[in-house]
Amino acid sequence: MVVIAVDQLRPDYLPRYARQFTGGFRRILDAAAFFDHARQDHAITETAPGHSTILSGRDPAHTGIVSNQRGVADSDAPILGSASAPGASPRKFRGTTLYDWMRAADPDTRVLSVSRKDRGAILLVGRARAPVYWWVDGRFTTSRYYADSLPGWVQAFNARHSAERFAGRAWTPLLPAGEYAEPDSAPYENGGHEVAFPHPFPDDPVETARAFQRYPWMDSLTLAFALEGVHALGLGARARPDLLTISLSTTDAVGHAFGPDSRELHDHLLRLDRWLGWFMEALAKSVPGGRTLVVLTADHGVQSFPERSPGLGRVSLDDLVASAQGALSHFWSASPALDFDSGLLSADTAALRSRGVKLDSLAAALAAQATRRTGVRRVYTPASLRSSPPHDPEAALWRRTIPPGHGWLLCASLRPGFVWSPPDQLIAEHGSTAPADLEVPIAFMGRGVRPAVIHRPIDTVDIAPTLAALLGLRPAEALDGVPLPEVLPLH
Repeated sequence: MVVIAVDQLRPDYLPRYARQFTGGFRRILDAAAFFDHARQDHAITETAPGHSTILSGRDPAHTGIVSNQRGVADSDAPILGSASAPGASPRKFRGTTLYDWMRAADPDTRVLSVSRKDRGAILLVGRARAPVYWWVDGRFTTSRYYADSLPGWVQAFNARHSAERFAGRAWTPLLPAGEYAEPDSAPYENGGHEVAFPHPFPDDPVETARAFQRYPWMDSLTLAFALEGVHALGLGARARPDLLTISLSTTDAVGHAFGPDSRELHDHLLRLDRWLGWFMEALAKSVPGGRTLVVLTADHGVQSFPERSPGLGRVSLDDLVASAQGALSHFWSASPALDFDSGLLSADTAALRSRGVKLDSLAAALAAQATRRTGVRRVYTPASLRSSPPHDPEAALWRRTIPPGHGWLLCASLRPGFVWSPPDQLIAEHGSTAPADLEVPIAFMGRGVRPAVIHRPIDTVDIAPTLAALLGLRPAEALDGVPLPEVLPLH
């Protein structure tokens, strides 16, 4: 079972560049059951909550992973070989995943999870202590939640110093300029600096390794590392199923810097297509294609730069939060912290209540101010979200996002084309409830799966129950998703 999550991959990218795909994406388009109207069906469309849904079959409200801020950071799980990188673990994740269900049926199940990002590697397998690796300071490593030392195959891979070899080189287009319809000089791309090709690597090898995650080859290296792990751990060599999960993060890095309408993103996807094709061919040499099921999906989409269109813009409630924090400081010297992330204002509501703060009144006052901001479409407080009708689609997204017991004061959705972002943060953004942020591809490819393009809407929480049904597994808890009949064998 090979589950590939491409961070920030929108479903429209596949048909948009289909003519130029020759590798992995081409195989998906030709041989997979491809759902082109799938969604991450929750409000905070970020990496951590998105990954938490894919193999758990449950919404963030049930996995407990509400945002990146409240994802995998864990100071009690330091990174092996790094004194400065923040620790990471799945301790905040609630419940189980497909790997847990596989292991319950077969304790010898083998797994490997790999990503450039900690949350991309960690949240696809949940709380299990397993081979889980991500990229830190120019090398693949893990945290002490999983191990006290790196195995020999990981050390040997890192010893090749593959990233450092790119020092002094440059990222140039894969194809001739006429093959790209996008302009190469949008002034708002890449923070307004080096907006056009070529994009040089640093001259210093150490600096190149640190900057490597911003360049397409990070995905190539991640796939090479995953293939090395498949061989070292013997995945797919048994008579029963094993699980390989790969989260490829560079589409997110390039998409943030240059946007979904850029020549850089187009070029990156062409390269990723070819690397995925190489990976699938290499994997088939040790695990024949007839014994491999590949799933492709994403953790979220992305919106275009609002600077591309007059009348759109960036929305921030940071000043409102700071003002509220200052007002609360009059109640006591160290007021409980408030934090705002992608539309959700979280708070230590128990501490506020203990000091006599009337939470409903505070939430209503803040919501009234937020409603008046340009670009804000809808604001809910805990009271108004509870009373919202079931057919309110925005309210439903937030109900599937906020875990029971999570302290919060308001949540808000934006008008189309507006993004949550400080006004001076010149990057393409996701995180909202806009369709471009919610929509992702979902594709299943393997023996017994009938190739088709399927237009009905489905959700990422449907992936895990579908795989469980294919394997004859019983999930350990109630799921929010359902098995997809288009993927299951006909009876």
